[in-house]
Amino acid sequence: MTTTAYILTLSCPDRTGIVHAVSGFLLERGGNIEEAAQFNDPGTGLFFMRVRFACTAHDETALRMQIGVLAGSFAMNWQLHAAAVPMKTVILVSKDGHCLNDLLFRWKSGHLAIDVRAIVSNHRDFYQLAASYNVPFHHIPVTAATKAQAEAKQLEIVEAEGAELVVLARYMQILSNGLCESLAGRAINIHHSFLPSFKGAKPYYQAHDRGVKLIGATAHYVTADLDEGPIIEQDVARADHTDTVDDLTARGRDTESQVLARAVKWHSEHRVLLNGHRTVIFK
Repeated sequence: MTTTAYILTLSCPDRTGIVHAVSGFLLERGGNIEEAAQFNDPGTGLFFMRVRFACTAHDETALRMQIGVLAGSFAMNWQLHAAAVPMKTVILVSKDGHCLNDLLFRWKSGHLAIDVRAIVSNHRDFYQLAASYNVPFHHIPVTAATKAQAEAKQLEIVEAEGAELVVLARYMQILSNGLCESLAGRAINIHHSFLPSFKGAKPYYQAHDRGVKLIGATAHYVTADLDEGPIIEQDVARADHTDTVDDLTARGRDTESQVLARAVKWHSEHRVLLNGHRTVIFK
């Protein structure tokens, strides 16, 4: 018989019997657990769990209703996803294309469980790159006077594409509080890890001038607090006195691309659960 794989994620106040209840629920419906991970945070008293399971054809609506009943008895926040369905994604970019190029290549190579539905940019630089991957390209210029209208167009595209994920792949515009709220929990940003030092333009020039020994990148969820959303992934690379600004910039771009790709991969596989201002990641 045909089986369907699902991913169930949940969080709730910790108490005895949660794992037993979830596994028993799946057993009763013929579910075979293929992957499971759990975490109890003693600091918050919360329990987190991710379960991938396969079962024979079920009425998904009925399955969701039954999970809802189970969840109610444990005060669970939960989500259920069909594992085979890629996550609809919109990518925003400005004039630095290293992260965009990396994500598109990984996507087409089958290494990311996403479906890139559109690329949105405030510049025209990457319309040919988008065309080479057969992805619609939307050029939406942004100025101080047109920011509200531009964001309305961006959100319209996101909603029209049914995007579950919006990736700011070096999109160099600060999103308004309203747009951040509209994209809460489904927008990922990438930036260099020098912050709060070396703010503004040319951070690698500033870092080189100070003789830094570590450079890095941070991928995080977008919130109204600029560059302070829950962190998903970080990494660093060594630097020394022989490095030029170009060396630091190239190494920084490589690190940014890798960090963002891992964050997108984990999010699209439903491995990231929010824990207040932090994240729980079941790798």
